Amino acid sequence: MINSFKKILQTLIVLLFISSAVVAQNNNDDYLKYSWKKVATQMPDQWYSTADAQRVAETVLFCQQDNGGWQKNKPYHLPLTKQDSSKIIESRSGVGSTIDNGATTTEMIFLAKMYTAGADERYAKAFSKAIDFLLEAQYKNGGWPQFYPFRDGKSVSYASHITYNDNAMVNVLRLLREVAASAKPFNTIPVDAAKKEKIQKAYSKGIECILNTQIKKNKQLTVWCAQHDEFTLAPANARTYELASFSGAESVGIVQLLMEIEHPSPEIIAAVTSAVKWMDAHKITGVKLVNQPGADGKKNVVLVEDATAVPLLARFYDLDTEKPFFCDRDGIKKPTLAEIGSERRNGYSWYYDNFESLQKQYNKWLAKWNVKQ
Repeated sequence: MINSFKKILQTLIVLLFISSAVVAQNNNDDYLKYSWKKVATQMPDQWYSTADAQRVAETVLFCQQDNGGWQKNKPYHLPLTKQDSSKIIESRSGVGSTIDNGATTTEMIFLAKMYTAGADERYAKAFSKAIDFLLEAQYKNGGWPQFYPFRDGKSVSYASHITYNDNAMVNVLRLLREVAASAKPFNTIPVDAAKKEKIQKAYSKGIECILNTQIKKNKQLTVWCAQHDEFTLAPANARTYELASFSGAESVGIVQLLMEIEHPSPEIIAAVTSAVKWMDAHKITGVKLVNQPGADGKKNVVLVEDATAVPLLARFYDLDTEKPFFCDRDGIKKPTLAEIGSERRNGYSWYYDNFESLQKQYNKWLAKWNVKQ
């Protein structure tokens, strides 16, 4: 009876919130055209003190899961419908909290900005609850799973793996580091000394996990896989077309995080220099990706020769041959992008052009810390 009354009350509160949001809506609604990430983290500081921002904050608070995290791929800046609200209430205590695709860390940054603008204690409370979620979700080995608690089912069994995919763990570690240091935008939101100590320990364990999962080939450090087994730390499969591999994509983000560490230890230096050396040896030159629509006008991504193109990194490199590979949903490796079907070829990112910018950062890092190669 109490739980039923609680759900009814929550629904009434949300409906009241939706109604007031519609009434209060004004002509200054450009933010509705933006992505949630931009609204949450990149708006001018003064925007976070506006009525629009406060309405968005109500949605973010309402959508926080019972365990402190948030679901992914949700445009929390857009007004909720009655149907949206009902689904959120029904799923709030279930599985769905994640660090994938910037989820949870993005909402935490938003709450910190909102607290700076208005010091609403509800923002601080929700932020603290989210910190507790991240701390609880971390493995003893320092890694984080993609979802916590884990999703059930064979098709999503990878959700428990240590997840570097799409910078999931990198985003968490950056946030924890900045919270522990009281850096902007976390310099005003209250976090007590005891919790900061836990945060710092979690960050240090996370960096240790990165060092322990760096793949060795012929006793030489290389790069990382997009996900690693939470028990053995070995490279692990995710979806059927995301097989265990050397990852050109996720390894760039990991190296950038490691280069941000002040006064790097010999272990950090070895990890960074080895990873960049491996990527430099495996970069792909003289080609670029272009869209050449067919007769039907649909997207058709192909790789073409171009001597002036910036170097590329493949998303996946075979763990034995160290050559790029590509997969359809059948999980069968193909040596070229042209050999997989249109759906995966055009609906997934197989190459990345960020190695050149990483190399520039790396050269500055070498000079800053007087690292000899």
